[in-house]
Amino acid sequence: MLALQELLTVDSLISLLTLTLMEVVLGIDNVIFVSIVMNRLPEEKRLKARRLWMFTGIAVRIALLLCIGYIIRATQPLFTIFGNAISLRDLIMLAGGLFLLIKTTLEIHHKLEGEEEETHAGGGKAGATLANVVGQIILIDMVFSFDSIITAVGLAKHVEIMIIAVIIAMFIMFSFAPRISAFIHKHPTLKMLALSFLIMVGGILIIEGWNPEAVHDLHLKNYVYFAMAFSFAVELLNMRVRKQKPAKPVELRGPKETDIEGKK
Repeated sequence: MLALQELLTVDSLISLLTLTLMEVVLGIDNVIFVSIVMNRLPEEKRLKARRLWMFTGIAVRIALLLCIGYIIRATQPLFTIFGNAISLRDLIMLAGGLFLLIKTTLEIHHKLEGEEEETHAGGGKAGATLANVVGQIILIDMVFSFDSIITAVGLAKHVEIMIIAVIIAMFIMFSFAPRISAFIHKHPTLKMLALSFLIMVGGILIIEGWNPEAVHDLHLKNYVYFAMAFSFAVELLNMRVRKQKPAKPVELRGPKETDIEGKK
């Protein structure tokens, strides 16, 4: 057990700050996915879903941290396909990447070409249930958790510091998730950019599962985050220009205020 005086050393505090920032950065794509999926729920159920996401996310990450020995063994090859050694971690990344690609593609289709669905008075989809949405969130969160814990093991020496950093990062993501969700939902272009970003993340997860060294050597994640940040900055400039020259924005398929008011 790490003593308090060891936790308050300069090295430990720097490690804690660095790891917390890394966890938040790695959790951005997770927050975007959660924000988009959670908008399918009625307003009154979203807070409960966010709380379940936060507590399950913390629980999963702490459980993985307490099983560091197993996580390290999970990177050991299980079998080989076409010359590539595949480990348990690789299988999780491959499955998570495929799930993210399928889910995001279906979401884009639904927003652009899908049929209109009945809406609840709270603004969510009639077909979306709390269990279904939370299940999807937990599934993809486990994939991102595994990746972030691997990073944590490489950045910090003490499990206690890793656990504290994970808890702080989850609370930060939980605090900003509603604002991110509302902002993305309000601006259709940003939602499409976010979905495109998730497709790129899904592709990176598949590549990382198939050939982790390539992702690391080519710094593919850095390119993805740069592309998203650049696109986001350009869209913010476009939004500022549109405020000066108002134009009717594109409306994605989803609950409309007139539909909601008509059901009250």
